[in-house]
Amino acid sequence: MNTAFNKLVLASSNEGKCREFAQLLAPLAIDIVTQASLGVTEAEEPYATFVENALIKARHASRHTGLPALADDSGLCIEALNGAPGVLSARYAGEPKSDARNNARLIEQLQDATNRRARYVCVLVLTHAADDPAPLIACGEWQGEIIASPRGSNGFGYDPYFLLPDGRTAAEMAAEEKNAVSHRGVATRVLMAQLRQRLSENG
Repeated sequence: MNTAFNKLVLASSNEGKCREFAQLLAPLAIDIVTQASLGVTEAEEPYATFVENALIKARHASRHTGLPALADDSGLCIEALNGAPGVLSARYAGEPKSDARNNARLIEQLQDATNRRARYVCVLVLTHAADDPAPLIACGEWQGEIIASPRGSNGFGYDPYFLLPDGRTAAEMAAEEKNAVSHRGVATRVLMAQLRQRLSENG
């Protein structure tokens, strides 16, 4: 199978994720387009794990565009909530998606919790074609805890409530700082290393 390519479709309509991936993948010099720009709707995400949902999204984008596809499934996992909101992070407060309503529900759920430890989890899947039997899969995690009042205006999702060990929230970090340490940044660097290895093996 030819694994070289110069164009990649991002299987996401989340503008925040798209911006982050454009910055993170810049070293590969690959033309990145979003599935929405190609008229591809979002795939269903019926599974209970990040990896299964990322895989179905990547295959969906590849199938409808004929291009290699990169899909991300990520979310916030909180110990006191038995891993919730997990794969439902983007829709924690139901449809339509709303960061504000998701955050409000999260803080309500945690109002009596003493353990507020949390982690962001990201799973990336890159398929070279819809029927790729050996897609690249990479994982990343980012540890923190949830605070009761938001701080910062950067980032998206739960970032204003996600407190890091250095005392800042994820929303108080510049994009470059966040990309260097975040779950998505870690997973992307793992994926790029895997991709470079596969490209070198295939000459």
